[in-house]
Amino acid sequence: MTIDGQTDPLPLTDEALARLDAYWRAANYLSVGQIYLLDNPLLREPLTLEHVKPRLLGHWGTTPGLNFVYVHLNRLVRERDLSVLYVTGPGHGGPGIVANTYLEGSYTEHYPDITQDAEGMRKLFRQFSFPGGIPSHTSPETPGSINEGGELGYALAHAYGAVFDNPDLVACCVVGDGEAETGTLAASWHSNKFLNPARDGAVLPVLHLNGYKIANPTVLARMPREELESLFVGYGYAPVFVEGDEPEAMHQRMAAALDDAVSEIQRIQRDAREDGVTERPRWPLVVLRSPKGWTGPEVVDGVQVEGTFRSHQVPLAGLADDPEHLAALEAWMRSYRPEELFDESGRLVPEVARLAPEGERRMGSNPHANGGLLLKDLRMPDWRDYAVEVPAPGAVTAEATRVMGRLLRDVMAMNPETFRVVGPDETASNRLSALFEVTDRAWMEPALETDAHLAPDGRVMEVLSEQLCQGWLEGYLLTGRHGLFSCYEAFIHIVDSMFNQHAKWLDVTRDIPWRRPLASLNYLLTSHVWRQDHNGFSHQDPGFIDFVVNKKAEVVRVYLPPDANTLLSVTDHCLRSRHYVNVIVAGKQPEPQYLDLDAAITHTAAGIGIWEWAGNDQHAEPDVVMACAGDVPTLETLAAVDLLRQHLPELKVRVVNVVDLMRLQPERTHPHGLSDRAFDALFTTDKPVIFAYHGYPWLIHRLTYSRTNHANFHVRGFVEEGSTTTPFDMVVRNGLDRFHLVMDVAERVPTVGPHGPHVHQTMRDRLVEHREYITRHGQDMPEVRDWVWPHEPASPSGVQGA
Repeated sequence: MTIDGQTDPLPLTDEALARLDAYWRAANYLSVGQIYLLDNPLLREPLTLEHVKPRLLGHWGTTPGLNFVYVHLNRLVRERDLSVLYVTGPGHGGPGIVANTYLEGSYTEHYPDITQDAEGMRKLFRQFSFPGGIPSHTSPETPGSINEGGELGYALAHAYGAVFDNPDLVACCVVGDGEAETGTLAASWHSNKFLNPARDGAVLPVLHLNGYKIANPTVLARMPREELESLFVGYGYAPVFVEGDEPEAMHQRMAAALDDAVSEIQRIQRDAREDGVTERPRWPLVVLRSPKGWTGPEVVDGVQVEGTFRSHQVPLAGLADDPEHLAALEAWMRSYRPEELFDESGRLVPEVARLAPEGERRMGSNPHANGGLLLKDLRMPDWRDYAVEVPAPGAVTAEATRVMGRLLRDVMAMNPETFRVVGPDETASNRLSALFEVTDRAWMEPALETDAHLAPDGRVMEVLSEQLCQGWLEGYLLTGRHGLFSCYEAFIHIVDSMFNQHAKWLDVTRDIPWRRPLASLNYLLTSHVWRQDHNGFSHQDPGFIDFVVNKKAEVVRVYLPPDANTLLSVTDHCLRSRHYVNVIVAGKQPEPQYLDLDAAITHTAAGIGIWEWAGNDQHAEPDVVMACAGDVPTLETLAAVDLLRQHLPELKVRVVNVVDLMRLQPERTHPHGLSDRAFDALFTTDKPVIFAYHGYPWLIHRLTYSRTNHANFHVRGFVEEGSTTTPFDMVVRNGLDRFHLVMDVAERVPTVGPHGPHVHQTMRDRLVEHREYITRHGQDMPEVRDWVWPHEPASPSGVQGA
């Protein structure tokens, strides 16, 4: 026998070839059955409409290719005792992954009711895309999966994230040619520049060229072969092509390609680990070109289906209206010869079943696909050792994220194989450069003498693609490790949809008993909206918080620490937490520090509280509540309170600071929410509340709309006014400044009395002076630049929690 000019011996013997093909036919049969059948799973009687689902939902086109790769990986896993994670980009090939995990037995172990017999097969078919069943795409319910299949583009980044610090893991990532057109996937090819074969595992990409999306050809599939090959050589890969449609020849080609690819991966790793080779290798990549809808109906109603976009979803539809379609479905399913594949009870025949690996070597049971099984607690230093000395509120200044960086440095040093920090070229800019005292940036390309902190074994991952950072970190977390994503606040929106999918994954897996909790996805959003002095409007957007809060309360947490010590406490809490998305917003610029260590512990534990040292309502009902959330809003609120003491000394003012934004919600809505009684105790039931908030003001109204005193809430925040301007002018433009806050008190607090108009006029005059000053001098007025909180604390801690 000759294949592609090669004579015997071929990689597969006749017996091995027959077994591989039978297993593939079994997977294809089960895949079609899931899309179409309610009953008669083994076709032991003629197919009728009663056996078919009334609504046909699913995707056939990519599925046979995914099955083809899966069965060939099974052979490799058995023969070479590999640990393989199967990551599928074409997520709508869900029936194939379910079919393969069912054949290998891992599906039944997770779902004992789906037995490996005729009745279990009937239940397997019925549940697919059916009410009360499972989705049509790869999902958290699917054993062996680490990514949601409903949205394309993330698979390759997930695969690379999974193998960082996993030296024995191979992640085979099937990339659909439609998926390859997405921006995230296009950037992900560059992940090979960050993979260190001495320390990391390997990714084997399989680019699946089946030619079509839903209704259009794909770009890569129509490129000339030499051009496509040059593209991937340029990316730094060594591509090998497996092309055709005749199963016997394709099995031999695929077996040869995967044998060579795994041998090359092992050689690369051996050179790095045993011989100290440090140059970036050229990793193998397989290009699989096969027909879309391979082995399905070739022609339907006189129109070509196999190998075209028409096979993308359900090749045979309208069965109730067209008996010929029903007959064609039966013929299609019988073409796989199920009577040869399954015994009388409905089990896969032993000689075929032996192809599947055993135990945790089965890809549906690989523990890396259920990372909570492998997750270990971080070793953590005592965050209190990094606290800033604060002799009195506002007496010292510090850069909060620089202080945080020292804590992260030691977390990194204590967890050299299970903790990473990712970010788009901003680690130093965001004041986290203490990390570079213990590690470098991961980098496998050549380094110049003028470069700084680049090394193959670096543990800080920087690339100017927020999508890659997100995808890498998700893959790292999903396989049982820990990390932090540091980003400019305005540009975290680039990963909105990726966050959305990960939050859904966390939500769904909370109710899947065999899925174990993961380390939380932790965001640090800094270089934030209020301090973009030289960047301007393009860098000013705090709206990611609004997007996050749309997710389930069981999943999301948002923290706005006002100073360095509260940031340390929040960071420690978030890094220790499980199965959440934690969003921390903190500035990197020098800011006043308000709380000493004890006060920070008390305040962050409560998440919200009265700052007794800032108010004067200790022995009376307040006339007004001045609330704040965020470091700059806190500064402006305290400056406003100082002005109120000067101009309205009789006014009783209460200052409430919010660290945990979720505390504003009712306890019936969010686990962190305050009871109505506790909320009323802080904000009163009838007094004006002037709330200075970091982000868009309507979010505070949304979180508090059901509270007793909501009608008296007046919230100031970002209202889409921005520019390259001074720090104080930025808050003035959005009405968040101290002068506007005092004007709000003068207008809204009845007890101000006849003094109100005079105070209001004074503040308005100060705003005019501010505008004149900055246009003349280019910086803020001295009274703003040099303002410090002038009052001593009323008690050692000075914080009263909720």
